[in-house]
Amino acid sequence: MIELRRWSEGDFPLLERNNTPAQTEHIGGSETSEELERRHQRYLASAEPGRTRMFAVLSDGQAAGSIGYWERLWRDETVYETGWAIFPEFQGRGIARGAAAALIEILRRERLHRFLHAFPAPENLPSNAICRGLGFRLIGECDFEYPPGHLMRSNDWCFDLQGAGE
Repeated sequence: MIELRRWSEGDFPLLERNNTPAQTEHIGGSETSEELERRHQRYLASAEPGRTRMFAVLSDGQAAGSIGYWERLWRDETVYETGWAIFPEFQGRGIARGAAAALIEILRRERLHRFLHAFPAPENLPSNAICRGLGFRLIGECDFEYPPGHLMRSNDWCFDLQGAGE
């Protein structure tokens, strides 16, 4: 069973566990302790439903990673962006896919923006497969700034929250 729980003060270790070279290879590399603490504080403050929220991903009650959404201006339109990070020992079990499906349902109920985008690196095959499997439409490759000041090549996947879904 996959559950999303709102990010809390005790979730800092989730960031630390995902801050390895292998886990961050597609998103600009590991962060310093100070950067992780700033990220944690942003996640704690990201509690505005319909605008931005972060969640711990639980699998059968065990912390398995994180997922969230936030607003961004993309190609002159305000959309949602999502991203996830699942611990290696939980990968390959459908947990990220289940978490992303649960997030889509949350956003459909919030009914603020029509589109949800994900921007995995083209070589991040598992994240691209999750997008494809959930019914995101591949717009194409694009240059994407992440982390700030660093351009990376990404796939732009788009999900229509007002569409029929899976």
